[in-house]
Amino acid sequence: QAQLVESGGGRVQPGESLRLSCDISGFTKGYHQFGWFRQGPGTNREAVACIASDDGTKKYGTSMKGRVAISKDDVLNTVSLQMIRLKPEDTSVYYCAARETSAFTIWLSCSADAYNNWGQGTQVTVSS
Repeated sequence: QAQLVESGGGRVQPGESLRLSCDISGFTKGYHQFGWFRQGPGTNREAVACIASDDGTKKYGTSMKGRVAISKDDVLNTVSLQMIRLKPEDTSVYYCAARETSAFTIWLSCSADAYNNWGQGTQVTVSS
């Protein structure tokens, strides 16, 4: 079964930037949507950003909107999340996710319940 592998997490100070990457090489055939989600201790998994593989449509969650950008690299087969001006409340485990769609799918979902392929997650800690 294809796997998603995240990288790029770590510890940064407030105000700094961080870039997460997700290897999606097992999901290059057909139609897919990809997303970044995060889950902190005692919280529900929430959407950070999502992107459609066919037309590049993007959606952003409310918690980090304006401070994140999702992108897809078709040469490296990665989906990346660039985060800027990080805050201590951004501390969380960040997950990459994928869902298979079709040529007839017109709606980009950024709901965690819609995704059925998940990476192991990468820890992001924002602390001074």
